[in-house]
Amino acid sequence: MNEVSYKLNFEKLCSELELGDLVGTPTAISGGLLHRTFAIVTSLNKYAVKALNPQIMLRPEAVTNYRQSERIANKLVESIAAQPAITIHGHAVHHIEDQYYLVFQWIDGQTFQPMDITPLHCEQIGTILGQIHRTDCSLVLDTSLQPAKPLEIDWNGYVKRGLHENIEWAPLLENQLHKLDEWTAKANTASTILSTDQVISHRDLEPKNVMWQHNKPIIIDWESAGRINPLHDLVETAIYWSVLDTGSVSQDKFMAFVLAYRKQAGEPKADWGMVLNHGYGGKLAWLEYSLKRSLKIECTDQAEQQLGTSQVMGTLENLQRYENRSTEIEGWLNA
Repeated sequence: MNEVSYKLNFEKLCSELELGDLVGTPTAISGGLLHRTFAIVTSLNKYAVKALNPQIMLRPEAVTNYRQSERIANKLVESIAAQPAITIHGHAVHHIEDQYYLVFQWIDGQTFQPMDITPLHCEQIGTILGQIHRTDCSLVLDTSLQPAKPLEIDWNGYVKRGLHENIEWAPLLENQLHKLDEWTAKANTASTILSTDQVISHRDLEPKNVMWQHNKPIIIDWESAGRINPLHDLVETAIYWSVLDTGSVSQDKFMAFVLAYRKQAGEPKADWGMVLNHGYGGKLAWLEYSLKRSLKIECTDQAEQQLGTSQVMGTLENLQRYENRSTEIEGWLNA
């Protein structure tokens, strides 16, 4: 197991950032699959504190990426209801005793599960995505950051290592090798073609990243914010909001999202098949990261290793579902 691990010190965090005296024990709360988030109460306020994954923060571009994403969130507050991290002493990303943190004001609200989401919710988020795409964030971009490179993944190498270590996903990954190579080629071709048209966006606008207060949405968790092709972002986000518990996609919800977006950003003309092929890229990148966690290549502890293993299985299923429904979704978009 890699020895890089979380080094949490909430008392030091509160002291250095002048958040007040810590009251009680911080409580772990559900969040994303990358980092660890806690609710803390102090003598001054209640906060959500995100402890950034130390393995990810070893990447050379990580700190720059997170600082840029918070600048984007602060810019978009002018256009939409968004929650950036708190800026303290001029910084949004805080480094205390070898641990990086983001600190947020606590929001009393709720997130929605697929069964809770209605076409009206989809209209609201489609409208917001259109507003995000229309906002000029170019002045807050860090020009030193390099664009994403084509996927170069040795799937067979992961299969061999998984079989050697007798990990449960290895036979399934081996059976899918031809598909993985096919999906990777499609994603790389689409990425090359679509990379010439980009906007700045949230890039992870799933239901879990929207808090609702009195039926009004607040967009949270901006860590992935950056450049993206607008049509890829549209389709990916519309699927997030229209997927059902069964894994199928609701046409009513999907088109409610798309039509609301079009009212804000205009009627896009696109090769929707190419746009949908682009959608394989993020899922394949997540699959590789999950493989690295499961194989203890990039992993902080046993719990994260187990999470990686479960995510490998789930992502392989998700990729197959995505392929199965892509033709139907392309038909809706072309209608």
